[in-house]
Amino acid sequence: MATETTVTDQEVSEKLKSLELIQRPEKSITGRFIYWIGVLFALAHIYFNTLGTWSELYVSAIHFGGFALMCALMVPMYKSQKAYHRKLSLLLDILVGLAAVVCTLYLIGFEDALYDRGVKFAQWDWVFSICAIFIALEMARRTTGWFIPCMILAALTYVFWWGQYVDGIFGFAGLSLETLLYRSYFSSEGMFGQIARISWTYVFMFILFGAFLVKSGAGDFIIDLSRCAAGRFVGGPGFVAVMGSGLMGSVSGSSVANTVSTGVITIPLMQKAGFPARFAAGVEAAASTGGQLMPPVMGAGAFIMASYTQISYLDIIAIAALPALLYFLSVGFFVRVEAKRSHAHAVELDTRSFGEVFKEGWHFLLPLVVLVCLLIYGFTPTYAAGFSIISVVVSSWLSKHPMGVKDILDALSQGSKNMATTAMLLISVGLVVNVVAMTGIGNTFSLMVTEWAGGSLFITLVLVALASLILGMGLPVTAAYIVLATLSAPALYNLMAESRLLDLMISGTLPEAARTIFMLVDMEKVSLLSAPMSEVDAKALLAMVPTDFKGQLLEQAMAPEVLAMILLSAHMIIFWLSQDSNVTPPVCLTAFAAAAIAKTPPMATGFTAWKVAKGLYIVPLLFAYTNFIGGTAVEVMGIFIFAVFGLYAFVGFMEGYLENRLNLLLRLLCGALALALLWPHGVIAINIAAVVLFLLLFIWNRKTGDAASVSV
Repeated sequence: MATETTVTDQEVSEKLKSLELIQRPEKSITGRFIYWIGVLFALAHIYFNTLGTWSELYVSAIHFGGFALMCALMVPMYKSQKAYHRKLSLLLDILVGLAAVVCTLYLIGFEDALYDRGVKFAQWDWVFSICAIFIALEMARRTTGWFIPCMILAALTYVFWWGQYVDGIFGFAGLSLETLLYRSYFSSEGMFGQIARISWTYVFMFILFGAFLVKSGAGDFIIDLSRCAAGRFVGGPGFVAVMGSGLMGSVSGSSVANTVSTGVITIPLMQKAGFPARFAAGVEAAASTGGQLMPPVMGAGAFIMASYTQISYLDIIAIAALPALLYFLSVGFFVRVEAKRSHAHAVELDTRSFGEVFKEGWHFLLPLVVLVCLLIYGFTPTYAAGFSIISVVVSSWLSKHPMGVKDILDALSQGSKNMATTAMLLISVGLVVNVVAMTGIGNTFSLMVTEWAGGSLFITLVLVALASLILGMGLPVTAAYIVLATLSAPALYNLMAESRLLDLMISGTLPEAARTIFMLVDMEKVSLLSAPMSEVDAKALLAMVPTDFKGQLLEQAMAPEVLAMILLSAHMIIFWLSQDSNVTPPVCLTAFAAAAIAKTPPMATGFTAWKVAKGLYIVPLLFAYTNFIGGTAVEVMGIFIFAVFGLYAFVGFMEGYLENRLNLLLRLLCGALALALLWPHGVIAINIAAVVLFLLLFIWNRKTGDAASVSV
């Protein structure tokens, strides 16, 4: 490996500290306490997910208490340079952490007593339920700022106080404070509900799996392999960022952590090769954001999606692979175009060949093989992750640096540390999800979105994109997805399903069982359904069906697996759009982290990252209007191939450059070809003609540029 590109662990640690991702010294007494609590808590979670038979409510409460203690000690209540203030903060942090533990113990010890009283609150029930909620709010404030606590307080007070004063469709008669506290703390619906269960099962086990992979040296292997694989291409260092960040993100699940861990290597490499500093930072931010789209971890999104849609985790990650590849290809196209325009020169990325690097680290791929095989054979994701963690340790014994007891303990502790802030985030957001379920505001919001959009799927997508951007200004990606999916997924699903239903009506292929429902609407027009009909007539007839019957109509018109894929498409759209807050100003933490490494203006870097990450907005259109999710293998591959050329043409249009500069006419032609290839018109001949025309344009642009350089 070339010595000039080597980055030490100390330099990475310094970068992390500069970005305030490390809050307290690891070698201090507090740091060592956190270390051992992390080890014990990781072992406890492994037990709960493999052999344990404890109540899910109790495990969720333990999950809250333990990680609240860790989070309180890891992230100080307030920061100060004065020793006295730091000691006072530590004392308060210890008290808050211990209070969380006591709240957990109280729930476990006195839950039965509450039911013996007929679910009538005693004095201490009030104290501990309120205390637990405020601890969750405080932990959310420390890790994400004031937006989430304020949102939770607004949601909770809406239930028992100000909802009754709201006029119109958002008015709510209200529930008693006692009922709210019971459902938030004592039941498996609020803090310790579905989101908390996802947190201590799927999310924790896969974050722990990622920590073991990184500790075993798999992270270094990924970067080295990316260097060797990408070094042969124009703009090789940029492709290292795209490949390395994508592969690292697929197991880390954190965009910011991915940026600072790979960016300290890739951004200087890109700058040395001749890429502009701002572009280098933007590429790293965009590529690291894509790590949350890449299976198997997907930043906890796959696990939450599986719970919401009741589609298996294995099916989701299998479906998500090609769309994620499209995204990284779109970033790669920007890299190639900029490399050509900036005349980026070659940099010695690694003195070894691809084969040599692969031969030295092939065993790091074994845990991923084990994971996939176990999932295919029907094991649950948590069991598969548990056995895969063991396989990481075993496979490391084939390397030059086998994992020993100290390495295993470090990985256990680091996995818990990585999980602490995520756990508190998910638990606190569970309070909002509970309010949505209690009040029915989710259905109200969906109806409102549908009304605003006027039944237009495209306008609905725009509204969801705007909502995700606004929520992303105060919520991390996972939380934004949870909230937005809870509120808008039903509306998006209904519109997409009705669009498919209209296609069946227009083509005259509506099943007989579905036609009978239209008999309740207009007997005279039912005969029109037996033959192809105009779009206007189909929409008019569908509009006459009462809302209460539309669900049954969809079930009769389409197979359950088709409806399941439409539901998954709706959630995938929301999940992809939720990523935009990472790279979209004014709040774009991933871009800001990359800017800190590249020493570029944060906001300008954010706009560059936003441009490079345009795939976040384009690919969801394919989810909405095509069979990219749920289609046959031939359909999916056709959509994928045409989209690849469409994305490259789109980049050419955006940049005004392919192999060489494009004049205005050719730039507009690129835009037209991109539209033809990405817009779902369904005419294959147009797509084929557009691909041929783009290839001719690409070859001509390259040859004219070569001829110009020779003449000069």
